[in-house]
Amino acid sequence: MKKLISLMLVLALSIVTCCTFASCGSSADFTVGICQLMEHDSLDQATQGFIDALEEAMEAEGKTVNIDKQVAGEANLCSTVINTFTARNVDLIMANATPALTAAAEATSTIPVLGTSVTDYVDTFKGNIPANVSGTSDAVPFDEQAQMMIDTLALVAGDQVGVIYCANESNSLIQYEAVKALFEAAGIVVKAYTFSDAATELQAIVNSAASECKAIYVPSDNTVAQNDTVVGTICEQKKIPVFTSYGGTICYASLAIDYYQLGVETGKMAAEILLGTKQVSDIEIKTLVPSVVYNEELCATLGITVPEN
Repeated sequence: MKKLISLMLVLALSIVTCCTFASCGSSADFTVGICQLMEHDSLDQATQGFIDALEEAMEAEGKTVNIDKQVAGEANLCSTVINTFTARNVDLIMANATPALTAAAEATSTIPVLGTSVTDYVDTFKGNIPANVSGTSDAVPFDEQAQMMIDTLALVAGDQVGVIYCANESNSLIQYEAVKALFEAAGIVVKAYTFSDAATELQAIVNSAASECKAIYVPSDNTVAQNDTVVGTICEQKKIPVFTSYGGTICYASLAIDYYQLGVETGKMAAEILLGTKQVSDIEIKTLVPSVVYNEELCATLGITVPEN
């Protein structure tokens, strides 16, 4: 029943969003389909940045674009969304998050596909990225993130850091394995706290992590990000600092990218492809330089000193 309701919402959203960005029945120069995995701040910002940049570029050239944005809601519905785009033979597909990207790559080898909010394209496609796929990556320097936590929290050998992520997200596993190796090299114990269903499992595993660990690390995990108030509320009550790979309000500090700007860069790529100045195969996957952000209010609550520099 849950999947049936989700499917009905996707189909309904297809009608609504088609009319949002261009009048239904109007003639546009290009049609672009956006498949966003789910709604949360980071993915929402990336989609909005993409739309803003693409529409601005089209307007500058006197062109119009019909943008059909659809939110799948869960990974196994991404293919349903993508199939509506391929059936209509859209000019380009923007896939926001890894499940959306893999669904698009499996569905078409001819329509240009741009991904965003995807950590590792090489790992996602086992080293063989399709010729019609490119985009932007939200990868961050995990070594710098780990060192930032060690320095700001004065972590020492024997301390335990918990990593919370959804077992269904391949990007999260990549990030977990990366930070695990980095922390363990400093003698810090790392424990994974994984879940499959946020509604029934997340609260329990966060309680366990906050009770057993000195700090919590959250990778750029879409399911956690969608429910991160659960993590933030529990950890703040227990005075356990949270560091996220994607930023957000629950973390005492982050070394993260600007997801709106990530979407902007993807939108610029889309404009180049649609306007014929570049082929998708000519566009290299792009990453952004992350910035350091401290939540001074939360740091004060947790007794963490924000470095002067």
